[in-house]
Amino acid sequence: MSSIAKRWEELSGGENWEGLIDPLDIELRKYLIHYGEKAQATYDAFNATLASPLAGSSRYSEANLFPKVGLENGNPFKYEVTKYFYATSSYPVPDAFFVKPLRLDAWSTESNWMGYVAVAADPAGKAALGRRDIIVCWRGTVRTLEWVNDFDITLVRADKIFGGNNGGGGGGSSSASPMVHGGFYSIYTSQNPKSAFNVISARDQVLAEVKRLVELYKNEEVSITTCGHSLGASLATLNAVDIATNGANKPSSDGKAFPVTAFAYACPRTGDHNFKKAIKTTPKLRLLRVRNVPDIVPQVPPATLLTGYADVGVELAINVTKSSYVKAPGELSSWHSLESYLHGIAGTKGVKTGDGFELVVGRGIALVNKSLDYLKEEYGVPQKWWTEKNRGMVQEDDGSWKLMDHEEGYTPTPP
Repeated sequence: MSSIAKRWEELSGGENWEGLIDPLDIELRKYLIHYGEKAQATYDAFNATLASPLAGSSRYSEANLFPKVGLENGNPFKYEVTKYFYATSSYPVPDAFFVKPLRLDAWSTESNWMGYVAVAADPAGKAALGRRDIIVCWRGTVRTLEWVNDFDITLVRADKIFGGNNGGGGGGSSSASPMVHGGFYSIYTSQNPKSAFNVISARDQVLAEVKRLVELYKNEEVSITTCGHSLGASLATLNAVDIATNGANKPSSDGKAFPVTAFAYACPRTGDHNFKKAIKTTPKLRLLRVRNVPDIVPQVPPATLLTGYADVGVELAINVTKSSYVKAPGELSSWHSLESYLHGIAGTKGVKTGDGFELVVGRGIALVNKSLDYLKEEYGVPQKWWTEKNRGMVQEDDGSWKLMDHEEGYTPTPP
């Protein structure tokens, strides 16, 4: 049995990561990289080519997601994707949050693929993880960080999560109701009858699937883990709170509750002090935020008396600019990239002056340049190398060319 299989409860925050953060425990490094890679899969599979009929969708089917994004070979943590889910928004959000296809025959003009639910597979995945892990991975933004400058920071009540109560499962006055970012909450909860993919919201799609899996595996040891990066980190935060607050982690036939953990990478601030209190007081709920020191996204919206926003959960701070593998000083996109975060987790030795950087976990440095030009030239890794061959153009038997930038035969299916 692996160390992760033996220690999963501790690594998932059973003791609130006490004694694991500074210095960063080696198994926690591996654990955070594992969940970060599962979140990265939502970027690697996402079709952002506006000319494609599947723009805004996954390029790959549920069955082939992990093999297609390179998470199958040599990976002991085997999962089966059980559901894709989709989101829309009834609230004004930056264009960077959604991809809108140009083609008239597009699969959807109102919705985007937002992530997936998966479960530890038999027998290898469950054995390597030490339990039946249900993961919910939320996609973040796929465009530039310009949206930060036009960020609407309005807070709204999260009544669909808390029902107007003060959070933590208790009653209370409306003045104590947790408040969350209006744009994130809209993406999480919006329906759109014009879209077959959002007749029900992303929230309801995910909760239904989590409840189904909890019921299916109720006689086993189960955990629920949500994860995401950037926008996806905020959605994973809302989702974890929702699951634990509304009992989606409880089988219908007995009173036990399975633990719920959120791993949030580069997470914008998501709610106010009452939201923070709700996270602290909700049973079986744990949250770990990973923040790269130069990244601006975790610093928005600002946490001031005027805005009302607060940091939530436990923080792990890293500083990828300490790495000797990357170009100095870097830029906004390289500091924010999820692959940069995972490189930082693999090598961080602290963020204080004088703290060094050493790749304690042997994670290939080529991954840093997957969507960036950040590695030093001496390492011989091409920049932005993760792309479809010929940008998805394929040659027909008659010599003509056409766009085929997704898995052949795959068509998104409404939930």
